[in-house]
Amino acid sequence: MPGVMGREGRYALPEQQGPRAADFVLAGQPLPLTGTLRLYTCGITPYDVTHLGHAATFVWSDLLVSLARRLEVKTVSSRNVTDVDDVLTAAAARTAQHYDELAAMQEFQFERDMRELSVARPDLTPKAHAHITQVVQLTDALLRVGAAYVVDGTVFFRAPADLDRHGLDEQQAMAAFAEFGDVAEDGREDVWDVPLWKPSGDADPAWPSPWGWGRPAWHVECSAMAATVFGASVDVLAGGADLAFPHHAYQAAILEAATGTRPFARRQLHVGTVLVDGAKMAKSTGNLVLLRDLLADHEGAAIRLMLLNRRWADAWDYTPDALAEATDLLTRLRAAAAGSGGDADRVHAALLADLDVPTALAVALDEGGEAARTALSVLKL
Repeated sequence: MPGVMGREGRYALPEQQGPRAADFVLAGQPLPLTGTLRLYTCGITPYDVTHLGHAATFVWSDLLVSLARRLEVKTVSSRNVTDVDDVLTAAAARTAQHYDELAAMQEFQFERDMRELSVARPDLTPKAHAHITQVVQLTDALLRVGAAYVVDGTVFFRAPADLDRHGLDEQQAMAAFAEFGDVAEDGREDVWDVPLWKPSGDADPAWPSPWGWGRPAWHVECSAMAATVFGASVDVLAGGADLAFPHHAYQAAILEAATGTRPFARRQLHVGTVLVDGAKMAKSTGNLVLLRDLLADHEGAAIRLMLLNRRWADAWDYTPDALAEATDLLTRLRAAAAGSGGDADRVHAALLADLDVPTALAVALDEGGEAARTALSVLKL
């Protein structure tokens, strides 16, 4: 809406009614949506098919973008692809493929599944293999400021004393390390130090560096990609709850050490873990619910609604009944949208209050009309 020239020659904006982008709260703290919202979402390591736990993170990131743009806030979203990773290399070897061929095929299938959930392709999709130079530059910067050291061709990041363990005690933090295969390697000065650059064997991807032929480690890849696309900081760092530690903790610590800018992320959106019978959904436990299997028999909008109809940080158990309930709820929302009346502002206000989707849906069903249409539109149902 254009501004007007006041009686004294000052440029004045017209009064705005209803909820405003400046009212936005995330993770319990105000995060006014002003200027440009920079969202970095940790994406996939493309070695296997997408399961429901993956999908939850990307649907919630997509909702944040949808809400911001609904409120006319400029938004730049980035979702990386970690296509240099030992787990990808191992998976490719098992199927007699080159790692980049497997990555390309899995990324294609992932994007197909995201389209069926109405997850928009992000503005930026940095890939690890295209940011090796930036990894080397970042690693070199950390060495120069004393935040890293070299042992036999491996460069280690020196973990800061105030490393954010996201509420985990030492035993829990070490268990999180082990879950992602980050076991102590010979030569690291402290158990909390992590590799930045590793020498490559004959079967590993390899690039030249000042420390010899090698490959980047996981945490520094995301650090380098984020810094390349957004600079020293982002507004929101998003990912699954299991990425809070160690991955996001080290991603932030690495960039803060190199740039001197703190915090790296103004807010973090750690989406609650999807469980099956109380256990985290994971390939190692064999309890995966594959998105492609659900899409064979259910509308993508119903799956998206099931993922969103809860508080974003809460862990939850998937059951077929949950999807049936979401399908029924979607039908009732669409019927409510055919009515008249309804207050769209109440839906916006609920979503601005820490992305409170359950309250927004309750308003939509209660009032119908414009409220229901707004909910369907912003939630992309």
